[in-house]
Amino acid sequence: MQLKMVNLGLFSLLLPVMSVSANEPVTTTEAAESIEKMTVKGRAQTFYREASSSVGAKVETDMMDLPQSVQVLNEQLIDDQAAREITDLYRSIAGVSTYSYSGVTFRGFRDDSNVFYDGLRGDPFSDFGIPQLFNVERVEVLKGPAAALYGGGEPGGMINYVTKKPSFEKETEVTMTVGDYDRVGGSIDSKGGLTDDLAYRIGAFYEQKDSFRNNADAKNTELAGGLLFQLDDNTALTTMVDYIKQDLGGSRLRGVPVDDEGNFLVDPSYNANEASDYQDLEALVLQAQLEHFFTDNFSVETKVRYVDNERVQGYHESQGWVDVNGDGEANVDDETIKREYRKQYRANQEVSLTSDFVYRIANPIEQTVLFGVDYHHVDSEYDYWRARYEADGVANLNIFDLNYGQSNPADYLLTDQNRDGEKTERTGLYAQDQISLTDKWLLLVGLRYDHFNDFDKESGFEFSDDHVSPRAGVVYKYSPDTSFYVNYSESFNPTSIGDQEDADADGGLDPEIGEQVEVGVKNQWLDGSIMTTLAAYQIIKKDVAMTN
Repeated sequence: MQLKMVNLGLFSLLLPVMSVSANEPVTTTEAAESIEKMTVKGRAQTFYREASSSVGAKVETDMMDLPQSVQVLNEQLIDDQAAREITDLYRSIAGVSTYSYSGVTFRGFRDDSNVFYDGLRGDPFSDFGIPQLFNVERVEVLKGPAAALYGGGEPGGMINYVTKKPSFEKETEVTMTVGDYDRVGGSIDSKGGLTDDLAYRIGAFYEQKDSFRNNADAKNTELAGGLLFQLDDNTALTTMVDYIKQDLGGSRLRGVPVDDEGNFLVDPSYNANEASDYQDLEALVLQAQLEHFFTDNFSVETKVRYVDNERVQGYHESQGWVDVNGDGEANVDDETIKREYRKQYRANQEVSLTSDFVYRIANPIEQTVLFGVDYHHVDSEYDYWRARYEADGVANLNIFDLNYGQSNPADYLLTDQNRDGEKTERTGLYAQDQISLTDKWLLLVGLRYDHFNDFDKESGFEFSDDHVSPRAGVVYKYSPDTSFYVNYSESFNPTSIGDQEDADADGGLDPEIGEQVEVGVKNQWLDGSIMTTLAAYQIIKKDVAMTN
């Protein structure tokens, strides 16, 4: 249950006031004709539809004119579904299924890294965190390869979170949330103008909850704010700060044991984690966005994002059956599993920068030309200790008669796994042209060059390479409500630095390449209230590194 208190503007419907003298009668027909007729269209008729988005072209584009499948989940949908975190929304995204934690499978390909905020890399919830939606205005999903605009990643698609920003429109919202599994929380979010040239936003969120899984709970805290400076009629600067703290108990959650037919062996509440297991995340995000119009047809938008986050976790991991019966075979009849304990520290410092120049041409052919550059740098740290089985003090677990609390992590014999971290750099240059050949035929072409450099801080091994990613699509507007499209797009993903080091003696490994051909039809229904996309695609992924 969610209770909201929102500042509401007064809506008044003014009817003409008629003054009639005794010797000038007005007929009923004349009076009826003098009343202005108004049609009020309620928001429910829009069915949460967003008519345009910038995620597919980096320029605000009508979805009917984009030769690729895009889905936008707006703020109203998030509110109506009472979605608190991104996993609550996956059921609403076609072609996406949950993999683990907040990871997903896009069009058949697992992807945990193709996550953007306002078009920038820098996920504060990376590595097993669960993104919260308090600071998110809408979620945009681009399906299929996105390398021509956004660089390296898997070929299934990408998610872009559009964050809430300062506004001159004054509004304050207070929420209180209660629910099952001892869920309780609340938030406050306020925005408005301070002067004619300065606007603000400030918000705070806290929520805690238990789970249907044993030994699992969550606490989330988020503080966000920002200022919008209207520097002049053609220039605006938006600055934002976001502080995130997430404490997950019993993490990392794994699955429930099943038999050969897929039936649960135990109750779905089962968890191999102890009550003392944890994952604690703390992150600070700073972001700035500068928009400037040189002319009505020529503009630039530059954004920079800084992320500093730390994740500390300690958890028990299942590692197979124990031969309790002593018959030489370890299986379900023994009822007991052995576990290992992992203690890990991860930290990232990330800087992302992107600058997009947009030039609109009206004659002789209508075009929207995009030129851009982006840069992403990550400096990561990684420490890893492990204790294995009873030899290192980790008690076994009977999954049918759960015997939690038989050992204490403070007494485990932990072994340092000698991990360190990496430094990665990505630089990209890209260009794109959206061309209106006729009123019915639209063309989109794009090309991107990427240079990447990876450095292993433990071994000192370094590797650099580059790649070029093309993209092309055609739209045929059969009618204002029907568009047919076809596109070709590619993805690339640099091979991990560890695999590169192993293969260095043989000359190194090329990036993984994804190639997609997609055809589809988009339709608007009920006077534009509903839009449907029907797509057929083939994705081929090649040059995948495999251990021999």
